[in-house]
Amino acid sequence: MKTSNNTILITGGGSGIGLAMAQKFLENGNTVIICGRRADKLAEVKSKFPDLHTKVADISNPDDRIELRDWATSNFPGLNILVNNAGIQNTFFLKQQNTIEAITSEVTTNLISPIHLANLFVPHLIKQHEAAIINITSGLAYIPVVATAVYCATKAALHSFTLSARHQLKDTSIKVFEIAPPIVDTELGHDGSHKEREVEGISASQVASETFLAVQDDQFELAIGMAQNLYRAAHSDKADMVFNQVNR
Repeated sequence: MKTSNNTILITGGGSGIGLAMAQKFLENGNTVIICGRRADKLAEVKSKFPDLHTKVADISNPDDRIELRDWATSNFPGLNILVNNAGIQNTFFLKQQNTIEAITSEVTTNLISPIHLANLFVPHLIKQHEAAIINITSGLAYIPVVATAVYCATKAALHSFTLSARHQLKDTSIKVFEIAPPIVDTELGHDGSHKEREVEGISASQVASETFLAVQDDQFELAIGMAQNLYRAAHSDKADMVFNQVNR
């Protein structure tokens, strides 16, 4: 797929992987839009990268998701790539009390929102000559870390949804990518299960660079770094055959 002259919307683009991807695609001649909940954070990023377009939107809110679609497609009719990047990670233990608000927020942000956004944007994307949906999952979609049980479950579900979406859209102009990073040195990694572990994450810029190459090479499923070990552990040589059998 082409990696220049695209118009790209990245959720959660104010920091971490989302911002690194925005920089990478911006440097390569793309129009890039980022959205996030914090106006001050977006303004700070905009001051550093004046060519970026920003939009305040809380993607955990369904009305905001619809408004984002309407705003983006009206102001950027050539929009042809949606990157579902926004995510949150909380610790979760069944032996202690977890609020329904925290559980719902994590499931909504990590799973319901990207599914709904894909559904909202597909009618627009399908009209483009070449388009893509890029879902950021995790190596933990394949093998979970039990301390972040809900996070891992949402990423596993998003992996499954991405596979189905790719199959459903295979005869359209929309290509569906899944990028599964390992632990990344971002705010997410520091707030989640790894904050007390002696585990060093890779840089967000490395994830952005490898994502760029995956899009360029039409590598639709990419596990990065140590996530490759988890990917291999969870996949057998008969996986494609079984998938094709049950989806005839």
